[in-house]
Amino acid sequence: MPHPSPSPLGSNTPERAPSPVTPRGGHHPRPSPYLRWAVQPSSAFKLLAVPLVLYANWYILAPLLSSDIPNPFAPVFLLAGHVSTSSKDDPRYAKSWWDLVFIAYYIVFWSFVRQSLSVRVFKPLARYFGLKKPAKVERFCEQGYALVYFAAFGAWGYHVMTQLPTYWYRTDTFWIDYPHWDMKPELKRYYLMQSAYWCQQLIVLVLGLEKPRKDYHELVAHHAVTLWLVGWSYLVNLTFIGNAVFMSMDIPDMFLAASKILNYIQWDTAKMYAFVLFIGVWTYFRHYLNLVILWSVWHEYDLIPESSRRWVWSEGVYMLPWMKYQVFAPLLLLQLLNVFWYYLMMRILWSRAIVTRTADDDRSDDEDDGNDDKTN
Repeated sequence: MPHPSPSPLGSNTPERAPSPVTPRGGHHPRPSPYLRWAVQPSSAFKLLAVPLVLYANWYILAPLLSSDIPNPFAPVFLLAGHVSTSSKDDPRYAKSWWDLVFIAYYIVFWSFVRQSLSVRVFKPLARYFGLKKPAKVERFCEQGYALVYFAAFGAWGYHVMTQLPTYWYRTDTFWIDYPHWDMKPELKRYYLMQSAYWCQQLIVLVLGLEKPRKDYHELVAHHAVTLWLVGWSYLVNLTFIGNAVFMSMDIPDMFLAASKILNYIQWDTAKMYAFVLFIGVWTYFRHYLNLVILWSVWHEYDLIPESSRRWVWSEGVYMLPWMKYQVFAPLLLLQLLNVFWYYLMMRILWSRAIVTRTADDDRSDDEDDGNDDKTN
């Protein structure tokens, strides 16, 4: 299962001592040679190109030896685990050890996408909108990337859900006919790409590759819970509920990123409306739908077929009675994090949007005051 998302907050606080990770001026220290792929698009591209070149060479040369030799480099970036008994019209995929290699490859892929968009798209946009302080430009780039990612995966997650019996949050189908071990290829690809994204985000956060925030510990907890949900749900064949949780997170995160961007470029009227809209979307997806999912875990878990209420690895069934609490606990932790951020959002809405008619965030997204950041 998925994930909570970055905090809904971020904005103007008094200047404080520069971060030990990002010195004054906004330049990161030179990373370890083993981590350059995480911050340098050229290094990430080289790593991504290696299996592609090897795959192409094998594709061209292997038929000269035999037409029946499978390409050993395909599972690095293409799905593995095809269920041979599934039909061509409705192919299915099971879990595979190659999935770990697939995730590792796309961790590098997301680093490449993030840094490339920052350098080629969002830094020029930041300059266009008059942002000058390096810390503010860096945060603008982060939220631009977040907007692109969550818009794309919110739409993709919705499309995946339309192919499943769970649409629109038919929670009983989370459990009926369990185990759902034979996945549609789009569901498996979506799940593994999400896993890679959140692994990459945790690497960036824990290794200090971006400037820490005031809610650093909450974000670490959020990412840890996310990966717990993603990994465990995939392992025990609960991908239907996983897709539902991803959906409840990604769509409001798109509105969160858009609201932050409008705050950075100081479009005051637009950011007010965007902030109010964001709170409405957040309330529905992050609280109402999450509570619906929690209710389902607690009250509908017994819809699991009796034959699946055991732990048999070879059959893909793992739903012993205590698993109900294993599923419920991280979702509850996620909801508690959501409530914490919701409290901060409501404080902003009351003290700033209503009283002072501004919608600046209460959590520091950067170390700058930001009021004089734009050119006049």
